[in-house]
Amino acid sequence: MIGVSGTSATNVCRQWAMGWLVAFACAGVLAEGNPIDPYEGFNRPMFAVNEVVDKYAVKPVGQVYDYVAPLPVKAAVGNVFGNAGDFWVGLNSALQGKFGDAGVDFGRLLINSTVGIFGLFDVASELGLEKHDEDFGQTLAVWGVDGGGYLFWPVIGPRNVRDTLGWGVDSYIDPVMRIRPVSVRNSMAALRFVDIRASLLPADRVVEEAALDKYAYIRDAYLQRRRNQIFDGRPPRLDD
Repeated sequence: MIGVSGTSATNVCRQWAMGWLVAFACAGVLAEGNPIDPYEGFNRPMFAVNEVVDKYAVKPVGQVYDYVAPLPVKAAVGNVFGNAGDFWVGLNSALQGKFGDAGVDFGRLLINSTVGIFGLFDVASELGLEKHDEDFGQTLAVWGVDGGGYLFWPVIGPRNVRDTLGWGVDSYIDPVMRIRPVSVRNSMAALRFVDIRASLLPADRVVEEAALDKYAYIRDAYLQRRRNQIFDGRPPRLDD
């Protein structure tokens, strides 16, 4: 276990996670014999639904965007949304006790919002300020909240119970969701979604070529990536 635990917030999160476990078990989706994927009976059908939605709706839009948008435009779009998220990244760094990283995150926000013209240009990276990747799911992990089992949600994608809760908090705090009027907010959210999907197009080819079982490949890759994120690239041995 890493970080600290025992706060009332952590206890609430644990109860919430256990509630999900009970709900899935009662729904008959608890699959025995695979401790890393206890809800496989639920996850695989959801993965199949997601594959259909992605194939016929999401991926084609991402491909068009990737083809028609010049590279500087795509870079600027990614920079703007990345800059918008740096405040929440910094706050999560602080909540995890990584105050040095938090200072860098807030410094990035200040520099890119001013010199970088509202985040269009990532001047902070050019100055050597590393961009971090923190979210509330990682913060919960540092506080000692157990993952609670792997889940796959259509559109949202792979999560576990803890990260599903974290994603809900991240979405509530998300500055893009605070934009008004609603029509502008929805347009910005859609642009970000398409930009992210377009950035994943190269990974599609890797997965298709390497995976005999695409569902299992994505699950294992997600779990490994999240473990590396939580431990900042230095995860302990699994048998420790």
